[in-house]
Order: sequence, then structure tokens, then C-alpha cells
Amino acid sequence: MVTNAASFGRSGVHDYIMLRASAVVLACYTLFLVAFAAVSSPLTYDVWHGLFSALPMKVFTLLALIALLIHAWIGVWQVLTDYVKCVSLRGVLQFVFVVTAFAYLASGILIVWGV
Repeated sequence: MVTNAASFGRSGVHDYIMLRASAVVLACYTLFLVAFAAVSSPLTYDVWHGLFSALPMKVFTLLALIALLIHAWIGVWQVLTDYVKCVSLRGVLQFVFVVTAFAYLASGILIVWGV
């Protein structure tokens, strides 16, 4: 069996499952935020700050951020593999995306955890 080093998972099935799992996490996070905004009639800074100060919400936000990055990586990898035939250009674009994704992850951790 041939494994691809650029793929996030070990196989297409693994990527498919990771893509669906990350989509479920993102859908749950989005539905929760929409429901919270709908239920909290005067949505003030104090209410919003109280929500994101709670430990479960910080963990849920970090999980959603990681799910977003997994989802984006698989999508970008598939698009680049399908449409960018020049191997060196594809490698550069993947590198740029990975660096950007890690920068988003680092800034998300700093923002959520307030370090």
C-alpha cells in the first residue's frame, strides 16, 4: 500500500472520516453560537465575555479551531493535488498554507487562553 506524506490521514478513507468529523464539530460549534446569540436577548460584552471565560467554552473553541484547520488542510490538499500539476509550485503552496495554519493556531491559542 502506498501512503502519501502530504495527506493528513493515512488513506482516503481516513481523510474522508476526518473531514466529516471536523464538519460535525464545526456544525455543532456554529449551532451553539447561533442558539446562544438567539437566547441571550441583550447580548452585551459582559455576557459574551462570560461565555468565553468558561473553561468548557475555551476547550470547545480550541476544538473548533483545530477542526477548522483539519478541514481546511484536507480541502486545500485535495484542490492543490487536483489542479496544481507542477510539483515544486504545489510544494511551495502547501508550505505557505501550513505556515499560515500554524500561525492561525498559535494566535487562536493566545486569544482564547489569554496568554
